[in-house]
Amino acid sequence: MELTILKDIVVIFALSVFVNFIFNKIKIPTVVGYLLTGIIAGPHLLSLVHGEHEIELMAEIGVIFLLFTIGMEFSLKSLYHIRRTVFLGGLLQFILTAAVFFGLSSIYELDLMGGLFIGFIAALSSSALVLKILQEKSEISSNYGKTVLGILIFQDIMLVPLLLFTNMLGSESINISRELILLGIKAIFIIGLVIVGNKWLFPKLLHWIALTKNQELFNMSIFLICFAIALLTYQLGMSLAFGAFLAGLMISESEYSHNAFGNILPIKDTFTSFFFVSIGMLLDLQFVYDNWMLVSISFILVIFVKTIIAGATGFVLGHTFRGTVMVGLALSQVGEFSFVLAKIGNKASVVNDFYYQLFIAVAVITMAVTPFIMNVSRPLATLLLKLPLPPKLVTGLFPLKETSIPAFKNHIVIIGKDPSALKLADMARQNNISYVSIIFDPNIVKEQIEKGYPVVYGDAVNKPILEKAHIEDAEIVVLSIGNIVPTIAILENVKQMAPNAFVLARTPSIEFVKDLYRLGADQVLPEKLEIAIDMLNRILIMRKYPTKEVNRLVHKMRNDFLGEFINRDQINQLSIFDEFDEVEVKTITIESESSAINQSVIDIDLRAETGANLLAVRRNGNVVNDPIPKIQFEEGDVIYLMGNPNQIKDACQLFHCDAHKA
Repeated sequence: MELTILKDIVVIFALSVFVNFIFNKIKIPTVVGYLLTGIIAGPHLLSLVHGEHEIELMAEIGVIFLLFTIGMEFSLKSLYHIRRTVFLGGLLQFILTAAVFFGLSSIYELDLMGGLFIGFIAALSSSALVLKILQEKSEISSNYGKTVLGILIFQDIMLVPLLLFTNMLGSESINISRELILLGIKAIFIIGLVIVGNKWLFPKLLHWIALTKNQELFNMSIFLICFAIALLTYQLGMSLAFGAFLAGLMISESEYSHNAFGNILPIKDTFTSFFFVSIGMLLDLQFVYDNWMLVSISFILVIFVKTIIAGATGFVLGHTFRGTVMVGLALSQVGEFSFVLAKIGNKASVVNDFYYQLFIAVAVITMAVTPFIMNVSRPLATLLLKLPLPPKLVTGLFPLKETSIPAFKNHIVIIGKDPSALKLADMARQNNISYVSIIFDPNIVKEQIEKGYPVVYGDAVNKPILEKAHIEDAEIVVLSIGNIVPTIAILENVKQMAPNAFVLARTPSIEFVKDLYRLGADQVLPEKLEIAIDMLNRILIMRKYPTKEVNRLVHKMRNDFLGEFINRDQINQLSIFDEFDEVEVKTITIESESSAINQSVIDIDLRAETGANLLAVRRNGNVVNDPIPKIQFEEGDVIYLMGNPNQIKDACQLFHCDAHKA
């Protein structure tokens, strides 16, 4: 029995684990490790892998799973909202990039058809790579992430006419008019299928399958939907990946999409690794060595041109300078579908072997540096903003209408656009607490402004944005960003401008708690830890643990994980009552049949009869602390008592009512 493919998988896994173990130690992205694995194991270096075709098939499956999960994270409504980005932004970026590279092709002495072909395939960017990075950084739903996604969707749509164009170059028998008519019919069919599948077909189908309560059957149905739609679009001349994205869109609004997403993620990550390995296997290091000067110049040219044009597209779509830089750098590489088209063009003699190898070398290198480029895009934009740039370039072509923020004092400044920050703002508004939100998402800001809410649009890393929110007079500043890098930058500015403000910062994990406290945060909320502690708290309560023991265990968990910082978290300190074994605080409601009505504490001799102490009385919503002994109880009063369990029990008998915990 032939086990070539199994041997190849073992080699790839072993080499990937070794390379990425080392890369993880030196903080190099795993994508680069996979590319290096492909280069080492590929036919141009050690030739450790022989089933190249089978590896390419698994790579294709990885891209299918990746785009499927992207579609599930998105939704048909979200896609509709970015239609302008998809068609206007995508078309602008594609046409301008293709035109510039067509003009530059004369330097490389390419003929007319060769130059036009290179221009088109150089205009494509890598959906698999860029979307994977955005997904890992949780930035697909960000303003710049939506723009990048929209442009990449348009590029995937353009694959169909590009395949038609490439085949036309290699054949003289293609009927262009007939192919264009068929293309229009296919587009109408696909749009109709997506709408029907999203609204009626798949929600009902998944509901019926979920009713079986069989997880294996549910997973199988998800895979069936993914691969069936991908195969259908492939049969219609589109890419498998684009079909998978559409399949994800179709089930994105189903109540079962989150379950499906969680089940597919581990499989997606494994198969996606094969994609990057297969790309690395294409690189011929000998060719790069022999032509290093030409490869270097071409690489710089591609990165520069694509960054400028994609960034300009983002600017036209209304991005600020920061967004312009981030969009441009995110789309600066050459895409995976370009490899497919380049191979077809090489076979059809549109480009010769030399230019084919040059293109492959430049494309692989641009993909290899993309993770690093995207990681530095935000700090680079921040650095460039210190230059004397034109105001229009900084604010964008379509700056949002600014609301007039009154000169607040002792207010709350809420920085962030995540659901936690938005919900906190809602709660502050409902309770008449003065606050100002700083949100770096024009869509959310527009909605808030239309409702008349106090909101400032902009990146809180910039001090002028903080000044608009009157940060210097704020009593409390809440940082609910999620990403630790901008959180740190904002925290530093806040402490400089408002040194006396109480700063509450949210962080995804415990590892950043120390850094935030060191920079001046007054309280840090590690959300994953707090969620785990909250679940533990609920479990202990359900298991009837005494309140004192629950508080002790919860405090111990925080102390174990936060260590030296637990004493700084005053909100999470143990209650003084937890230090005494038999002390409880209970509330008692005075019912109509209670004998205490119209009697005072002196009349019933509470202390002498029961040993319990009266702490407070709540009447008509008002709380009377330290009530005088002569106060008479009324029906509906809620009284707060302190004592041990026996004293509380005696007090309940005295008042002829039941007690419950405060």
